[in-house]
Amino acid sequence: MKKLYNLFYIFIITSICGYIIEFIWTLLTKGVFINHSAVVIGPFNFAYGICGVALTLLLYKFKDESYLKIFLFSFIGGSILEYIMSWGMELVLGFTAWDYSNRFLNINGRICLLYSIFWGILGILWIKIIYPQFEKNINKINQKTSKIVAICLSIFLVFDILLTISAVNRARAADRGVPPNNRYEVFLDAKFNSKYLKNMFNNNWK
Repeated sequence: MKKLYNLFYIFIITSICGYIIEFIWTLLTKGVFINHSAVVIGPFNFAYGICGVALTLLLYKFKDESYLKIFLFSFIGGSILEYIMSWGMELVLGFTAWDYSNRFLNINGRICLLYSIFWGILGILWIKIIYPQFEKNINKINQKTSKIVAICLSIFLVFDILLTISAVNRARAADRGVPPNNRYEVFLDAKFNSKYLKNMFNNNWK
């Protein structure tokens, strides 16, 4: 059970770290602020959270292996995961938050050689340097406290996901000219409209 809580916290922390990384990257390269969160409330980029958990599960038993072996496993595993996430996002939402069509050696614009190499390097950094420190610190937290915080965060994230789905559906309806039917939809139009979602989904909103 403790390992399950650890994975949950890996998901949360890497989701937040991913959001921060994306924020800094787009600010430095494009000079603009893009809200790369997967949900309308809070700095949670679930793609990074899923990757954090996946890399941990994939690489943990190889943590004492050579850097090359870890790089290859992370290179391949990360690329497969990124492809599946891109495909799944397009299937569910009708678009993806990234497109590598103009990158060298890409596959359907979902993955490319450059970012696959980044996956390999990230795997080494994660399992050799970052994860050992994370595990050491998370194990210091009282198990009861850890459980309560995890439950509260889970409830909040479920609410946030449902709100996001609702906002997406309402924004699409508003784009078709459908007027709001109640105060809740008026609230969504004001707070989480197409402009907000377009920025959140990296201008790939449709």
